[in-house]
Amino acid sequence: MSKIVFIEPKAPNLHIFSRYTLPRLGIFILGTLMQNRGWEVEVIVEELQPVNYESLTKVDLVGISTITATAPRSYAIADRLKGMGIPVVMGGPHVTYLPEEALRHCDWVIRGEGEKALMIFIDSWEKERIWGQVPNLSFRSGDRIIHNPMSALIKDLDDIPFADYALLNKEIRKISGFRIIPIQTSRGCPFDCSFCSVTGMFGKRYRYRSVENIISELRQYDSRKNFVFFYDDNFTANRGRTKELLNRMIEEKFKFHWSTQVRVDIARDSELVKLMQKAHCHTLFIGFESINPITLKAIKKEQTVEDIKHSIKVIQKHNIHIHGMFIYGFDEDNWETVRKTVRFAKRSRLSSAQFLILTPFPGTQFYEKIASEKRLKFRDWSLYDAHHTVFKPANYTFSDLQAAQIFSHKKFYSFWGSVRKALRWKLVDVGIARYARQINRNWHKKNEIFLKILQLLTPNKIARIDVDYRENIYLDERLT
Repeated sequence: MSKIVFIEPKAPNLHIFSRYTLPRLGIFILGTLMQNRGWEVEVIVEELQPVNYESLTKVDLVGISTITATAPRSYAIADRLKGMGIPVVMGGPHVTYLPEEALRHCDWVIRGEGEKALMIFIDSWEKERIWGQVPNLSFRSGDRIIHNPMSALIKDLDDIPFADYALLNKEIRKISGFRIIPIQTSRGCPFDCSFCSVTGMFGKRYRYRSVENIISELRQYDSRKNFVFFYDDNFTANRGRTKELLNRMIEEKFKFHWSTQVRVDIARDSELVKLMQKAHCHTLFIGFESINPITLKAIKKEQTVEDIKHSIKVIQKHNIHIHGMFIYGFDEDNWETVRKTVRFAKRSRLSSAQFLILTPFPGTQFYEKIASEKRLKFRDWSLYDAHHTVFKPANYTFSDLQAAQIFSHKKFYSFWGSVRKALRWKLVDVGIARYARQINRNWHKKNEIFLKILQLLTPNKIARIDVDYRENIYLDERLT
């Protein structure tokens, strides 16, 4: 029996999910497909278990899933495997956009959606091993690099098998005793935000699994010990379909709670929010991005500040937690934006928040813009995790943009803020804040050298990173 191993490399830096691993779905779905066709399959999530190279000596093929931040680690793993004579195929967003770079380390790259392409690739692997007819495939032929044409996106997502998490030898880490189950019910997004790479991978048109197909998968995890995370980029894109799904979940009387990602426009439909509450929705992850109206228009977000305020009010009224995500570094923003954003997040009483640094990911309109303007400062892909300043912002110094994130997390998750939440009996929020403060401290310690480099890039200016934030030397006192 032939054997394939899929590897999800470890993220190089600390992030909000560092302690609680949430594996990406791709390698589990591909692994399930390979298992169904008779191959022996193993999945390694490096956050949970190290790669044991000795155990891979007799493996026929290794597949590595890569995002931009894990690209250097992916290449290091691929280099070592190739040195052992093991063929390597890579996939994922980063190598989809930079296949030539990846082919310096691996044998093949599958660009875009991998399900159909991998099956055709394996057909050729098991027979003549001629790669010219494999869609989405990039490979070397002598001194040339060949990029085969892309195939059409999968029309019927019901054709994709349920991910088999038993392929992972180690159990996914739990959060507060709950096992997190990733499930995706749709692909694609028509909004095409300038800083997002989703459409390049999954297209600008929404595609959906049938409600019956989703319910069948959810039945496998109907336990209070499970917590489902719907991986959809916009779970409520089609409200009618979402309502049908939620009603079925309510009829099934599923015991698990769940979370997902949505846009602020769900608040326009009170019936939808009520159904989400009734179906045991715990937390909604919402990309607010900015509270600067000019920025929202520039990035093609198609929402207003009033939309953001209204959504928070409606969702909180239904006792659903909100994880708000904000981004710093747009050309239309400055330090005043930071002050207003932190104040807004605190006064909105969000359960949790992330203040991310705008990052020019390969494959996005924003990356092309920043590269053409020669504003990219670092090309170490491990820094491309939305927690490091890697380009020259328009209205911040390098150190100021980094300091904006550090300050915002410190203020939002302050000790006294936690005391006030405890007095309101928001114990979940208190627990999140404690965890966030620990992550922030550890991140600052681990990145001391990087922070010093940013200071050197800011000559003759006071580096805000060095400021004692507790004294509020340069920030509005009302933020406290």
